[in-house]
Amino acid sequence: MRVLLIGANGYIGRFVADRLLADPAVQLTALGRGDDADVRFDLATGSPGALTRFLDAVHPGVVVNCAGATRGGARELTRHNTVAVATVCEALRRSGCGARLVQVGCSAEYGPSQPGSSTAEDAVPRPGGPYGVSKLAATELVLGSGLDAVVLRVFSPAGPGTPAGSPLGRLAEAMRRAMQSGDGELRLGGLGAQRDFIDVRDVARAVHAASLSAAQGVINIGSGRAVRLRDAAATLARVAGYGGALHELDGPPGAPRPTIGHPRTETMGHRVDSLGHHRTDALGHHRPEPLGNRGDRADAEHAAPVAYPYPDGCGSWQQADVRTARDRLGWRPRIGLEESLADIWMEAACRI
Repeated sequence: MRVLLIGANGYIGRFVADRLLADPAVQLTALGRGDDADVRFDLATGSPGALTRFLDAVHPGVVVNCAGATRGGARELTRHNTVAVATVCEALRRSGCGARLVQVGCSAEYGPSQPGSSTAEDAVPRPGGPYGVSKLAATELVLGSGLDAVVLRVFSPAGPGTPAGSPLGRLAEAMRRAMQSGDGELRLGGLGAQRDFIDVRDVARAVHAASLSAAQGVINIGSGRAVRLRDAAATLARVAGYGGALHELDGPPGAPRPTIGHPRTETMGHRVDSLGHHRTDALGHHRPEPLGNRGDRADAEHAAPVAYPYPDGCGSWQQADVRTARDRLGWRPRIGLEESLADIWMEAACRI
């Protein structure tokens, strides 16, 4: 079976390529913008006609699209995540290859979920930001294309190669810096969010399974269990051997802030203003001063709570219902979060 992989150099695409190359029945061709791609083609600017001619020449049985952008403004995200998928769908419709399409989507398409709930594929998507909107538009294009196609909605990928800008990547980098400088305390924000982390190698297994299946529509790919970021931070500290205290900065100013671990009496590595209000945390999040009279600590402690945003637009909770992946792909996650975190830390530790 010949598989055309788009986005082989991306975070997920690299592991999908490894998984497909390990299958002796697969002949893999990589298409992308990089010099190391088998075929250089930019989906965001290339025409459907040019891609159609390539499809007719290569005649793949499956096209896997792992390409896309996670950062940038709305126009850039739309160009790389929506227009690019429109190009793929149109080229496949014009081509005579009859290839099956496996599109890698994301849980940001759903937006915030009710705490304690598991999000199934029939949930009404309400993305909370331009990234989720651009990915949802791509999914709708795929589902309305009339192609033999499946969309894998991947929840929060983790493991080796985790991008430095992701929550777990930022956490590992902050811990690396603390250990390198000998700081006995690490102050972190955004730890109240709960996310469904899934190892990127398990995601690659799901893509492989979807390539071989006849399943269509949307299928969630996650662990089926939401984990609070503060718990992930504690696990990462244990894996890393970090013996300092992790101070949590979540919540409104003046509210009690939990400590993970054993706090030291002295203060190290803080960034505070003249009133002792934290302006940034170790993950680089801006911590605004209390509203009201900034010169009066008592007024500040009784100010209205500050809402700290979730950059992915998914609110405080996400957890996947993964029964469809089990039933239609025969897929289950194999790699636990502790192993994923150990691999993240191994890469971060190499920079010490």
